[in-house]
Amino acid sequence: MNLLLEIFGEEIPARMQAKAAADLKRLVTDGLVEAGLTYAAAAAFHTPRRLALSVEDLTAESRAVREERKGPRTDAPEKALEGFLRSTGLTRDQLEARDDKKGQVWFAVIEKPGRPAAEIVAEVVTNTIRNFPWPKSMRWGAGSLRWVRPIGSILCILSDVEGAEIVPFDIDGIAAGNTTEGHRFMAPKRFAVSGFEDYAAKLMRANVMLDADARAEKIWHDARELAFARGLELVEDKALLAEVAGLVEWPVVLMGEIGADFLALPPEVLQTSMREHQKFFSVRNPKTGRIEGYVTVANVDTADHGATILAGNSKVLAARLSDAKFFWENDLRVPLDDMAAKLENVTFHNKLGTQAERVARIAALAREIAPMVGANPDQAERAAKLCKADLTSAMVGEFPELQGLMGRYYAQAAGEAPEVAAACQEHYAPQGPNDDVPSAPVSVAVALADKLDTLTGFWAIDEKPTGSKDPFALRRAALGVIRLVIGNSLRFPLAKILSEQEELHANDLMWPVVLEQIHEDLALAKKFGISLEQVDDFIEAHKTPAKRAADRERSDNFLAKANLVDVKMLGSDLLVFFHDRLKTYLRDQGISHDVIDACLAMPGNDDLTLLVKRAEALQAFVKTDDGTNLHQGFKRANNILSAEEKKDGVEYSLDPEAKLAEAGAEAELFAALDAADQALAPALKAEDFAAAMAALAALRAPIDAFFEGVQVNADNAMIRRNRLCLLHRIRATMQQVAMFGALQG
Repeated sequence: MNLLLEIFGEEIPARMQAKAAADLKRLVTDGLVEAGLTYAAAAAFHTPRRLALSVEDLTAESRAVREERKGPRTDAPEKALEGFLRSTGLTRDQLEARDDKKGQVWFAVIEKPGRPAAEIVAEVVTNTIRNFPWPKSMRWGAGSLRWVRPIGSILCILSDVEGAEIVPFDIDGIAAGNTTEGHRFMAPKRFAVSGFEDYAAKLMRANVMLDADARAEKIWHDARELAFARGLELVEDKALLAEVAGLVEWPVVLMGEIGADFLALPPEVLQTSMREHQKFFSVRNPKTGRIEGYVTVANVDTADHGATILAGNSKVLAARLSDAKFFWENDLRVPLDDMAAKLENVTFHNKLGTQAERVARIAALAREIAPMVGANPDQAERAAKLCKADLTSAMVGEFPELQGLMGRYYAQAAGEAPEVAAACQEHYAPQGPNDDVPSAPVSVAVALADKLDTLTGFWAIDEKPTGSKDPFALRRAALGVIRLVIGNSLRFPLAKILSEQEELHANDLMWPVVLEQIHEDLALAKKFGISLEQVDDFIEAHKTPAKRAADRERSDNFLAKANLVDVKMLGSDLLVFFHDRLKTYLRDQGISHDVIDACLAMPGNDDLTLLVKRAEALQAFVKTDDGTNLHQGFKRANNILSAEEKKDGVEYSLDPEAKLAEAGAEAELFAALDAADQALAPALKAEDFAAAMAALAALRAPIDAFFEGVQVNADNAMIRRNRLCLLHRIRATMQQVAMFGALQG
């Protein structure tokens, strides 16, 4: 038999519909299976006013179950027996005494007869509705039932070739039945159904498209056709399409025009305003790139073919776009430097200062990074000083998602260099694993500075990600740095920059303490060489990071004299955090974790580009027969050497002497190691790790032959020591390329 369930009521928020349908399917089918029923297939559907579930080939009843349960011994205390009886629901005379290894034991034989599907369905559906996991729910009327919106009716029927029957149950006065409603306005009368196919067909005739994907497909098809007919193109927006498909049961696509007064607005402003406020799709002129029209989706057919709807929408849209036009024109009147100055009144974090102070740090760091990435230092500094200016604009205040993009438009309008304008937008990227990585040098410099300042700042105040919590998106920032460095093949001294920035943040955090001490302790002021008359002036002149930067030498001097911060390189686990993010990134690229560990253990592991080159070459090498067998030879040499060093209590790290080698395999291994060292030196200097791996591959046969034909622990102590030193040389030679001991396979 087949089950059809529909929960019908008021409009469900579009963002909740898909998950709710999936939850309904999961909860009901899991409940049916747990109760002993099986089924062949199940499908869930959602529209704004209903959740529906179809379950095919459901068994007519659950199977009878016979369970035997072992209990306490027959001579066990009475309380033990009473507990066993309570757990089984039986009485003493229903138990059986059976022989066991330790004497006689009570056994309970519990037989549960099969139950009809209707009884189980009623129980499962009732439990599902009463305990449904809505993000938000409400109560209505006098009952205790909670649902996202008031429920109007419940359709629940079981059908087979002989017909359909209603599953009888009642939830807070809502009795299950076999009827539903169509479209709210176009077909509001109730009608009865006899199964899923009948249900879907009658809904379609009643102006309800049950399948959300079908609604989305129709919207997209009709909208593209309307745009194409006018020589325009629809701007793709998958998220909006999914949302709009959840707002209508009978999609009717209409197309309107944008007033000429608004066509000069940036296309992203038009698109964002229409999407956020009106749920309109944007229509673009492919010749000019301008947004010239919009597509709206109505939920009803009208006699005037939507003319009245479009007229109303156009009035509302004009009002919205008038606001956007006002913001745009007003913002253009404000010089960018004045916008940036307003950042002094915007707090970034209470422990890390204002956005203006943060921008000053980013600008200094961007200037330092610029030569490393091939950028003009002046342009990098200028771009950094302007990159957050648009945060104070009216447009970004209304549409926060346009930050960066509006900065680019305002910089272009102000006549800034194209590289500076581009960096105002691109310095936020990449924000996700699929975002494009900026390649323009100025953009790269500012993007790196922005992310590194964020990371070192929050590390300095001990606000690190813990578990799944990462409120300041530091994992995303670290991945952004990694992708910027690797994507642009940058040779970047990450450890040095992290240390310098952490020290800078630590100094800034200590300044309030220093200034308070100077103010309260006149002896300390004298120690710093400040007269009593200069105390207040000095405090004012060094209050902010930007002001201290102008007198950096004196500021650092004061901190050193006060012994409040170690001006040497600060120890930090931030580089370890970067390595953890890099491991995740490289694993997604197909590089195994042990290969990554073998490369991380090498010197210079803060050079991410070099590290990735090494890891890629090692990953390719270990997949070859030579790589696999050579690794086994390394493990054998390393295990023997480690065991003998532990036993003897010494290290066999001296250079082995070739003159003590026996002719044949041992002498040939010496020669092979000499050749490998000669080949490795230029390959490693050139960072040609493929060539380095090829040089190691030549060691495979000599190492195999050595272990097959030579006894390492010879009776002669001098020969034994020399051979153990030879094993050390094998290990040392291979570990010039990677730490092979970290490899597992």
